Amino acid sequence: MTRSNPIHQLRYAVRHPDRIVPHVRRLARDTWFRLRTSDHVSYYRAVMKSDTARNPEAAVGSKSHERWLALGRMQFDYLVGHGLRPEHRMLEIGCGNLRAGRLFIDHLDTGGYYGIDISPDILVAAQRTLVEYGLRDKLPHLTPVRDLKLEFLPDAHFDVVHAHSVFSHSPLHVIEECFAHVGRVMRPGGWFDFTFDRTEGREHQVLREDFYYRTETLVNLAARYGLTAKFMDDWEELPHKQSKIRITLP
Repeated sequence: MTRSNPIHQLRYAVRHPDRIVPHVRRLARDTWFRLRTSDHVSYYRAVMKSDTARNPEAAVGSKSHERWLALGRMQFDYLVGHGLRPEHRMLEIGCGNLRAGRLFIDHLDTGGYYGIDISPDILVAAQRTLVEYGLRDKLPHLTPVRDLKLEFLPDAHFDVVHAHSVFSHSPLHVIEECFAHVGRVMRPGGWFDFTFDRTEGREHQVLREDFYYRTETLVNLAARYGLTAKFMDDWEELPHKQSKIRITLP
């Protein structure tokens, strides 16, 4: 039974009555945003603007500062353990307020980090993170984007592309747009790691904010654009609810 199923939602409400009012408020807010926007990216940009105004760390999915630090460290340690080196050029899609980006920036050589996000508001918070952690001299690139076509980026430029908790908030056509273009900006031998909310049953979404996909759906979609996708089993051992796939160029 999926999270979008009314029976599941009713049972959840009975077990957690204290969460009913916040859920209704979020549902009303999100419905208002959907009525005022023409596409998913514009809708989710409005969501991020609202969430960031309340708490930038919560806006990227961290319920406390300690959890923000821990999730950033988890992402960093995993990529370093799987080959991220200081001389690499890295593109982080959906960099947020640099939860992991601050660690990547510090690890990489000066100018080696490129962060993009659909939310200008969260990028302002990212600038504050740079100041707070003394990373200005590393000259990271932070750029707002309207889509994932990556048109402004050069060919074969990045050794590593990373997207954490981006596709978990994306309908399939947004993911496909990224797959259609990400191979162009990757260097030979590079890789693209992304997380997603995995389901083994029916694919579904909740409030147009959380999307659940089967692994084979994303693997097959990547193959359509000449990309090789591998499910990363060892990521499953870490304390995180999402799954991870690594894409490489054949």
